[in-house]
Amino acid sequence: MQCRLPRRSAVVLASLFLAFFSYGSAQGIDLDAVRPSVRVRQAIDERDTVALRGNTYPLARAEYDAGAVAGSYPMEKMILVLRPDAAQGQALEELLAAQQDPHSPQYHRWLTPDAFAEHFGAAPADIDAVANWLQSRGFSIDSLPTGGRSIIFTGTAAQVESAFHTQIHEYRVGASVHHANASDPRIPAALAGVVSGVATLYDFRRHSMLAGTRPVPEYTAGSTHYVAPEDFAAIYDVAALYSGGINGANQSIAVLGRTNINLSDVSTFRSMFGLPANNPTVILNGANPGILKSDEDEADLDVEWSGAVAPLASVKFVVSASTSSSDGIDLSAQYAVSNNVAPVITLSYGACEADMGTDREFYEGLWQQAAAQGITVFASAGDSGAAGCDSPTETRATGGASVSGLCSTPYEMCVGGTQFSEGAGSYWSTTNDAHYGSAQAYIPEVAWNESALDGGSDLWAGGGGASAYYGKPAWQTGPGVPADGRRDVPDVALGSGQHDGYLIYSGGQLMAAGGTSVAAPSFAGLMALVDQSASAPQGNAGPALYALAAAQDSSGVASFHDVTTGNNSVPGLTGFSAGTGYDLATGLGSVDAHALVTNWNTGGQGGGLGLSVTPGTLTIAKGTSGRVTAQVTVSGGYNSAVTLSVTGLPQGVTAAFSNPVLSAPGAGNSALTVAAGSKVSPGSWMLTITASGANQTKTASLSLQVGSAGTAASFTLSAPAQMTVTAGNSAQIQVSTAGSGSFNSALALSVSGLPAGVRASFAPAAIAAPGFGSSTLTVQASSSVRGSYALTVMATGGGITKTASLLLTVASSSSLSIVAAASSISLTPGSHGTVSLFVSASSGFNSPVALAASGLPAGLTAAFSPITLTTPYGSDLLTLSASAGLSGGTYPVTITASGGGKSSSVGIVVTVDSAAGFTMTASPASLNIAPGGTGTSRITLAAVGGFHGQVLVSAGSVPKGISLSYASVPGAASTLALTVRASSSAANGTWTLTVRGVSTTGSPSASANIAVTIGPSALHH
Repeated sequence: MQCRLPRRSAVVLASLFLAFFSYGSAQGIDLDAVRPSVRVRQAIDERDTVALRGNTYPLARAEYDAGAVAGSYPMEKMILVLRPDAAQGQALEELLAAQQDPHSPQYHRWLTPDAFAEHFGAAPADIDAVANWLQSRGFSIDSLPTGGRSIIFTGTAAQVESAFHTQIHEYRVGASVHHANASDPRIPAALAGVVSGVATLYDFRRHSMLAGTRPVPEYTAGSTHYVAPEDFAAIYDVAALYSGGINGANQSIAVLGRTNINLSDVSTFRSMFGLPANNPTVILNGANPGILKSDEDEADLDVEWSGAVAPLASVKFVVSASTSSSDGIDLSAQYAVSNNVAPVITLSYGACEADMGTDREFYEGLWQQAAAQGITVFASAGDSGAAGCDSPTETRATGGASVSGLCSTPYEMCVGGTQFSEGAGSYWSTTNDAHYGSAQAYIPEVAWNESALDGGSDLWAGGGGASAYYGKPAWQTGPGVPADGRRDVPDVALGSGQHDGYLIYSGGQLMAAGGTSVAAPSFAGLMALVDQSASAPQGNAGPALYALAAAQDSSGVASFHDVTTGNNSVPGLTGFSAGTGYDLATGLGSVDAHALVTNWNTGGQGGGLGLSVTPGTLTIAKGTSGRVTAQVTVSGGYNSAVTLSVTGLPQGVTAAFSNPVLSAPGAGNSALTVAAGSKVSPGSWMLTITASGANQTKTASLSLQVGSAGTAASFTLSAPAQMTVTAGNSAQIQVSTAGSGSFNSALALSVSGLPAGVRASFAPAAIAAPGFGSSTLTVQASSSVRGSYALTVMATGGGITKTASLLLTVASSSSLSIVAAASSISLTPGSHGTVSLFVSASSGFNSPVALAASGLPAGLTAAFSPITLTTPYGSDLLTLSASAGLSGGTYPVTITASGGGKSSSVGIVVTVDSAAGFTMTASPASLNIAPGGTGTSRITLAAVGGFHGQVLVSAGSVPKGISLSYASVPGAASTLALTVRASSSAANGTWTLTVRGVSTTGSPSASANIAVTIGPSALHH
């Protein structure tokens, strides 16, 4: 009996019908007329089969074949790719074009995953037929991803061989062992109209585009510099966006991965570089793969830098474990699109386009679905220059010109690499600021090439070239774009050189990374800023990017830095040179982020629409009203009437604009009066203010709070608790006010407690009625002032005065500073942990700096590497070790940097948790073994306070002629017998054998020592 899979309910179908009923037929698109045809109409005859061409991996060759695998070999989460029919394919292309056409009624009207499935997926009857066939052959169905383009299923090698008429073999390629199908699979001919193939039946993996990592000794070392988030913001003009409130708020980015991460690495990165606390959300798609060292740096990089560029965006890290037949990256990509996880996706893995076979159709269909849903996808172009099928670690290219198939479709953006070309220019300051930024402005760029052909090593260079499989999309036009009829990549580029590597924090240490792996997530962060500015997802960014470039060439606003020097040639292959306009080495070039975001959707001519609401919070009592101001700005060639509206009003609350329509050109102010009826229940709501005109829409949020009748008219004053200014300089903080009840008055601002030699001023000096707004407080200290002072910030108006305390510290102009990457660390007895320390000094300081720790309890030790910094700038590694007998508790430790008559301290809280660990003891603790004999010691692992983890046991090195044998243990509540065997030629002597146990999570750990003596005297024991 066949097992029928659940279908969508009639209610869902009805709602989808209604949702699309309003769509017009502009440009010949009538979505309601686009329905999948049923293509499985014949009975399935297992004797009548067809081959699925292109489903054999190129390295599954006879010379590497090591024979068939066992029939029980697991084949998990295989992806069966389903193709649309011809009519669906044509209609989808028309829809994707209309969604990017500002003159179309379907402009930016994105589909849901269900809607995509309804119109562009396989027919439900066909999906049922294929799934039922798989189940009849013994497979289990893992999922039917929303979208109707694939089926994920699991089985064994024997089931694959029986159903698909191929064999699964083991292949030994170099030092690696892989498993793959030996020939193209075959399926019943009745299914051939729906099934494209299986992606994949092998475990040859997608490769990371990370150009290696290295520990960072200093932030600036000679001619080598490292890129911190503040540097990126200065170089690519992102800082101007931050100051205007464009910071990724209310946006999200999906990062694709196949390993889990330690969130503490991300939080340390953000803390270290002055980013707001905003840890990513880890979305596990199936089993937790744990932390894979081979992918950890890549994952940390992608998560950290997408969030660094858009610091308030929500980063969603989608993690899928790789299986024997599917790459975790493919599974994560499928999940992110099918579940509409975020409007921006970043992918830092690639694959040779020619090697992909059915994988190409899988990614083509997936990125089509993403574009239709309004998702912008960024993928790394590759690190092998024009030789996309060769590993960047090869010494010479042999695979010919190629590109990565994960970024070569017309539906995602391919991000290439540049490298900074400082030359004799002074683009970096000689000291770092508090967040380790030193770049001062844009630095000229050339095409990234650190291959052996360009003074580096191997093939390290930015990927680029023409696709061998996809035609040129209509939007890829402009000066420099080759007339080759092919999809050309990359589209854009960002700094990727290892010479000026991007700083990341991974595996508990600070490192520098390069490669197009850093460019893709960084550009994804920029796209989140675009989405925030545009107040909506943008889908495929290609049409907008190339329109901006074309306008720039016509003397419009410069959104791109045109990179005209360098190439991506590598040893063994001549690649492509950078040139004016588009080129196959750097695409359109890198970007000026402020210009890019400001002029998005304007064709590059600067015609933009802006909206702000002041204040952003309104508090009124029921039975009363309050007022805010909506300000609409226009720029460049924008000239259209603008309509204002408000949504999100709770029942009993009304809102009215004094001027709901601003006549062309659209700029102006309109007062919004919000009134709460007498029966409204007190509460909080978020309202959305919308300005619309000329196919552009901007939104702004207004927080509404309704209190009980008679709520006192008052206001609040907010200011930071402390600020620091260097003697002879100035510093700024923001002070804000917000009214409550019916408060409606201007507020005068002042500050008291200023010492002699310190001046303070507000801009503006007062906050206008009704008392909602912010002001910048600037404090300037003369060069003779030192010390800390308690100031009072005051706001007065409407007969009310509010105060806020402010601790002002005036620091020496020649000062020393130390910060810790983490303010706390957790240890278990017998374990140790590390914290990175960062020392900096102001200009004029020139002395070695010594590190010391104080406040250490007995049993807790601290070690520094190095203990003295020869220059006042650099990093240091602090190792804190807890003895086995240290009692659980919390211990505050002070770390002090001293030198040149200056000192600076930072506190670290050490928590010793004896409730989660294990101990190891050896019995006997000494062995005496004669040559040719054996000795056995029993190693007992005992859990401490509820530890339930798995433990990996290893033994230290042994002298020549000695061997060890022991069995693995399931956890920290077991005993293993360790046998030491001495050969007859083993040398006499005594040494200490260390047996160590480590939790599979990397912490906690424990060890036991055994004294082993080899000699004739052992015969007497």
